[in-house]
Amino acid sequence: MFNAGLVVSVVIFISLFGSKGFRVINENQNIIVESALTDYASMPAGTKLTDGELKKLSIDDLFYSEEISDAVMDRMQGKSYKDNCTVPREDLRYIRVLYKNPAGDSCLGELVSNKAIAQDLVDIFKELYRADYLIGKISLVDNYNADDDLSMEDNNTSCFNFREVSGSKNLSKHAMGRAIDINPLYNPYIRTVNGKKICEPSNARDYVDRDKDFKYKIDKDDLCYQLFMKHGFEWGGDWNSSKDYQHFQKTQ
Repeated sequence: MFNAGLVVSVVIFISLFGSKGFRVINENQNIIVESALTDYASMPAGTKLTDGELKKLSIDDLFYSEEISDAVMDRMQGKSYKDNCTVPREDLRYIRVLYKNPAGDSCLGELVSNKAIAQDLVDIFKELYRADYLIGKISLVDNYNADDDLSMEDNNTSCFNFREVSGSKNLSKHAMGRAIDINPLYNPYIRTVNGKKICEPSNARDYVDRDKDFKYKIDKDDLCYQLFMKHGFEWGGDWNSSKDYQHFQKTQ
């Protein structure tokens, strides 16, 4: 028999406490409020999810973009979002994804990008996750005090950072939130200055020779490269004057 009173109670409960983290299920006309769902949005990047947790979730719910909240802005202010930042806050998006870490664990990741490429990144990382593509870390560069060198040295994948191109006074495409660096430790930025080869990050010299076979290498046979090309990005590995194997950008 349908329990109208219970339905009213559920409606009142949700109106008072909110529906986030709760699932209402109709099983044989019995209304159940399942409160076991965790607020994954509040968990830090790098949090590992168990197989049991993943079975309770729709994977699609863990891949999304949204406007920059006050809490996220507080983390960025004075770091990736510097006082002289010319990119309006409303042009940026906070992105949540899942990724497989080097041990094969499913982890929560986070990025900030320009809104123009946010859906591209959501779609690309969803396909990478489904293909069990391994990524070191995906967290805001603000966790490294917006120090790009420290982020790269830790093999952290990141996107927005209002900064100049290394060795230049020109703004990077990262400053616009239109570029992303993937597994940077294994895919370094290589340039020549006054006849001297510069490798960034500095601890990536073992991965300068792209004829070698090693894990996480991005080349034209790599799924990561193929997905970014499919979405209209440019790859730094195709550049002539320098090579930035970690770098994908989309400016149009």
